[in-house]
Amino acid sequence: MTERAQNLAQIDKLLSSHTLHGSESLCKLLRYLANHSLEHPGLSPKEYQIATEVFGRQQDFDPHVDSMVRVQAGRLRTKLVEYYASEGSDDQILLELPKGTYALSFHSRPHGAARNHANSSHEAPGNSELNARTSRTWIIAVVALSVVLASAVAVATDRFLNRRVAEARLASEGPDVPVAFHVFWKGFLTGPQEPWVIFSNAAFVGRPFVGMRYYDRARDSTAVITDHYTGVGEVLAVHALDNVFGRLRQQIRVKRGSLFSLDDAKNNDLIFIGSPSENLTLLELPNTQEFAFKQITSGPRTGTMEIINFHPESGEPKEFLPSLPDQSLTEDYSIIALKRGLNPAHSFLILAGATTIGTQAAVEYVCQQDSLEQLLLRLSVSNSGDLKPFEAVIRVKVAKGVPVGSDLVALRKGPA
Repeated sequence: MTERAQNLAQIDKLLSSHTLHGSESLCKLLRYLANHSLEHPGLSPKEYQIATEVFGRQQDFDPHVDSMVRVQAGRLRTKLVEYYASEGSDDQILLELPKGTYALSFHSRPHGAARNHANSSHEAPGNSELNARTSRTWIIAVVALSVVLASAVAVATDRFLNRRVAEARLASEGPDVPVAFHVFWKGFLTGPQEPWVIFSNAAFVGRPFVGMRYYDRARDSTAVITDHYTGVGEVLAVHALDNVFGRLRQQIRVKRGSLFSLDDAKNNDLIFIGSPSENLTLLELPNTQEFAFKQITSGPRTGTMEIINFHPESGEPKEFLPSLPDQSLTEDYSIIALKRGLNPAHSFLILAGATTIGTQAAVEYVCQQDSLEQLLLRLSVSNSGDLKPFEAVIRVKVAKGVPVGSDLVALRKGPA
């Protein structure tokens, strides 16, 4: 058997071991590091590579802020020690992940040390062998315990230092943040108060176990209203915004739509997540002029939200329609609009899709560097310019309930 085949066999043995049983994330990490080591001997993969290729982190993953890879590597080191101190004590191939690197190394187990002939002349062969085996067992146990404790201390120290690094980064100017983020979000960073993020919180009647539907004022006047359900897209959207504002050294305040009042709108910058059909507060505020949501009331799309294009330009449709309601959602449309607030000194941003997935895509569109740069280019906003009111529609491609791509399909610039 070749050396490569022996190393692969050892990896398979580890992956099927009792020590790693149930640790899917560590198994994925071990297999990735092993393949990388066999393909690129001596080269350590980057932390960013591991985060995005093994653990599915987004492209904006920052290893200075998120210590997930280092923590997982520390756990893997502990598991390797545990394995070789127990069920792998007789294995001839040893795997090692040295501290400070992600380059997995393979070693052949060294042959046992020669017996001490001076001592063996005074001991029966059986006793000598037993003592030697006992000594080796104690040494392995002591070393294993030491490494486990050291790994635990290292992980704890790493987390502590990581928090310190994050705090130091928050106190700095953040030169690593793309210019597009500063330009787009500048109006929400300079106010005396943190901006409010108002997320959809539609009124429902019924309960999950008996059936739920949107509240209908005409038929549900006496029904008990349930208002604590929010779409998964809105949840992920709030997380994305929190991440962006964290990078910009600004906090946000979050409130569900049913608790929002017009008094909140007078002296605050606002970010609305979700369409007016669910974020009803939008109906009471100055709204979009070029694109608007409308619920279809007849035909095969009854109940579906569409986006009306009031002044179609060349090549644009009069309405933007998501996938049919009886089919898997593969296409959705969203509105992104920046408007002046009730107080012209403040602004509000609408990020809303025809479905909760479209809402998620709208927020992600303004939280990612590439799409933000495209939007600013279409708006003719320079790196030192000011963002003016605008309204836009994006088309969202959806696969298995996840937005996988968005394109800007319509754009209107507001008054200067």
